[in-house]
Amino acid sequence: MRQQLIRSTVLAVGLAILITMAPVVIAIWNSSVNGRGAVSEWLDEGTPTATTVRLFLIVVGLAVLALAAGVFVATRQARRMALPMTLLADRAERLGAGESRIQPLHSGISEVDQVSEVLARSAQRLTKSLASERDFAADASHQLRTPLTALLMRLEEIAATDDLEVAQEEASIAMDQVERLTRVVDDLMSRTRRGGDESKATVSLDSVIAALQREWQPAFEQARRSVRVHGERGLVVQAKPVDLSQVLSTLLENALAHGRGTVDVHARRSGPSVVVEVSDQGEGVPATIAPHIFERSVTTTGTGLGLALARDLAESNGGRLELIQAQPAIFALFLSESDGV
Repeated sequence: MRQQLIRSTVLAVGLAILITMAPVVIAIWNSSVNGRGAVSEWLDEGTPTATTVRLFLIVVGLAVLALAAGVFVATRQARRMALPMTLLADRAERLGAGESRIQPLHSGISEVDQVSEVLARSAQRLTKSLASERDFAADASHQLRTPLTALLMRLEEIAATDDLEVAQEEASIAMDQVERLTRVVDDLMSRTRRGGDESKATVSLDSVIAALQREWQPAFEQARRSVRVHGERGLVVQAKPVDLSQVLSTLLENALAHGRGTVDVHARRSGPSVVVEVSDQGEGVPATIAPHIFERSVTTTGTGLGLALARDLAESNGGRLELIQAQPAIFALFLSESDGV
């Protein structure tokens, strides 16, 4: 902007000098080449007073013409500089109103363009921050929904039975669900504080699967279905217990909601990794959805968050979640094996 002001000032002053000096230079050159010119003869006509008045009028006319030229140049430059400032103010107001898509200006004024780029970057950061907050809220609600649903089922079992032993057993499982719910909340809060920088943890795969089998048993029995666990035993993997439980719970929940028949949970070693496969006897994943099954909002029913969140949790623990067969559906969770808990 400073360079623009300097250029506009120099242009206005130079134009004024040119307007005032050009006639004088032309008159002097004409007199020196052709002798007395028409201007000299016109000035010499009449009395000295008339000559003085004519000279004064010439000077005033040239000054007015130079002033008009300077005002014209300054006005054009002011308009050229005012428009980017107006556009910049409009972008700043839109950013303050919460608009996230702001394109940077290319006005040719470096200072204005620099401020515009800062506003555009701020808008991008704001967009990412809002998207992250929305994803966190959606993920948190989804992670809390599963243990709350399981807890509700246990409470319903307690309310429906008159057998004290059954009630005690269901109450014990319900307390486990409350503890799991507490761990989920603590994990979510600690994840926001650490920004995702988490240390590696190890867990017994058998213990997680056994707890989930107990948790989902009433729901599968109500649907007249069952969960069968087989494969290698004694496997220890690198994963947080809460995250691993959430991933497998999502797979069991999907199998219960969209599958049929017995759900198989098969654990095995595969090189340095441990693979947990979850399958059922249903029709599987439609071919149109299969390539995008882990994308958010891609679902046949429900929220479309479960598998996307499950894959994120698997990756945050150094593993991955894949759909290795669409029909019937077989999901495979790959995790690193650990030497011990």
